[in-house]
This record gives sequence, C-alpha cells and structure tokens, in this order.
Amino acid sequence: LWLRYMLDIPLHNLRLPTPADGERADNLWQSTCFELFGRLPGQASYAEFNFSPSSQWAAYAFAGYRDLLDNIRLSTPPEIHVDAGDEWISVEVSLIMPEPWAISPLSLALSAVIEETDGTKSYWALAHPPEGPPDFHH
Repeated sequence: LWLRYMLDIPLHNLRLPTPADGERADNLWQSTCFELFGRLPGQASYAEFNFSPSSQWAAYAFAGYRDLLDNIRLSTPPEIHVDAGDEWISVEVSLIMPEPWAISPLSLALSAVIEETDGTKSYWALAHPPEGPPDFHH
C-alpha cells in the first residue's frame, strides 16, 4: 500500500515527535501520529498500523473490538517519508501488508491524532461513533 496523509496547518502550531530510526515503537498515538485500520470483510479480527512523523511505526493484531492478540511482525518495515512547508505537512507511507491482509480485499479506515504545540489533541477519522469520545477502533 502507498498512503499519503496531508495536513493543512501552520507548522509552528504542530507538535511533531523527535526524528528517530524507522523502528517499531509503542504509544505513538500519544503525539502526532497517522493510523490505518484494516479488516477482512465480514471478520471481527482487524489490524492497526501506526505511522509517526518520527519514522517510527507499530502494527497490532486484534481478535475483535480492542481485543489485542499480539504485535504484527512485518517482513519489511514501512517506509515513512515526511515533507513539509510553512503551512502544511505530508507523511507518505509505503507498506507491504502481511498475511492474510496482503492477499484479500480489505475494508480500510484512516485516522490521525494531531497534537498542537499548546498540547491540544484532536482525533481525525472518516467516521466516529455517534456518541461518546472518538474511538478509532469503533
């Protein structure tokens, strides 16, 4: 998969994590982070992928709603590239999907956690639950 996340925001208002090696890391969602959720149609199980502008990433397998099974082992780490101007930032991700997601049609959902320099966090998704706080796993 090739993904491109684009934010229109003055860069001086955006809190970005410190650049790091492109290694797996947990808790990336606690700062600016881009996410991908994937599920085989009709299945309760799903995968969550986190991509940080720091170049770190994470991948998790769930048996059902928030029922974490394990980390997903990727044969090749995602490639994460960041480009930015004064008023925008773009994060591009190349991801080789693991089995069984690599060989089947998928239902996908994109989301992002955006942290501003004043500590404000906003949660962006194609859809949120009709009631309650944002929940990317919904």
